[in-house]
Amino acid sequence: MSEELTNQETNPIAPPEKITNKDLAKSWFRWWYANEIPHSFDRMIAPSLLWALMPIIRKLYKDDRHVKEAYERHSQFFNTQAVWGGGTILGITISLEEARAQGLADGSIDPDSEESGIINATKVGLMGPLAGIGDAIDSGTVQYILLAIFLPWAQAGSGLGALIPWLAFVALTYTYGFYFVKLGHRLGRAAVSEIVGGKNIKRIINGLSVLGIFMMGILAASYVKVESSLKWSISGKEFVLQKIFDQILPGLLPLITVMGVYWYFTRKGLKITHALVGMSVILGVLAGVGIL
Repeated sequence: MSEELTNQETNPIAPPEKITNKDLAKSWFRWWYANEIPHSFDRMIAPSLLWALMPIIRKLYKDDRHVKEAYERHSQFFNTQAVWGGGTILGITISLEEARAQGLADGSIDPDSEESGIINATKVGLMGPLAGIGDAIDSGTVQYILLAIFLPWAQAGSGLGALIPWLAFVALTYTYGFYFVKLGHRLGRAAVSEIVGGKNIKRIINGLSVLGIFMMGILAASYVKVESSLKWSISGKEFVLQKIFDQILPGLLPLITVMGVYWYFTRKGLKITHALVGMSVILGVLAGVGIL
């Protein structure tokens, strides 16, 4: 025991280097770029997180033992959404590793303490809730808003209508993902409260939700084409069902179709193939008997 203490006194742990915005940007780019590349069943996307943290770890820990421990720590199972989850957790993890490295250097943390377990517990505890938020906003709202904006270009035959939404989505998510990295690094675990409960973030989420619903309404009215071909004559006067619907509410049949699909999803789950087959059969039968 005395020999171990003597070694620690004669070989003090070097203090960590300061983590800069450049370091955070490099780490974020690595995570964003390699997010799904080394995907595996046993570790999921943990190798991506480890690769993103490698430059940070090398900068914080000068002792090979601590570097190895950090590599092992971040090789364990990890899976979350790339931007809201990955960006925030990456920043928080860097903050926790920075605090651990500083504690090892000034002696406030025992090298054999459970501090590393706290880092992993934090990652595991946050990866699910933040993934749910990210999937709902990025995959469920942002990408559809961009598609709706540029859909007329695609319908007009322009290839930019397909390319620009993808480029805009990449640029937008990359930008605010890096903001989450910096927020996580600056606030540590408190960053989650800022993202989940912060007033500014709530305003953004609510605004995106309203805009997403608004754009879905525009898409339904403009690009869902369902019209009735049914017409009949009474006392020599011709009645056209579609004209009657247009007088009541323009776009009534597209609205009924969209709401029917929405009702199906809420009752049966997001079974897209079943919905497409069922809708094709129903619309086909109605067209066959002359209603549509």
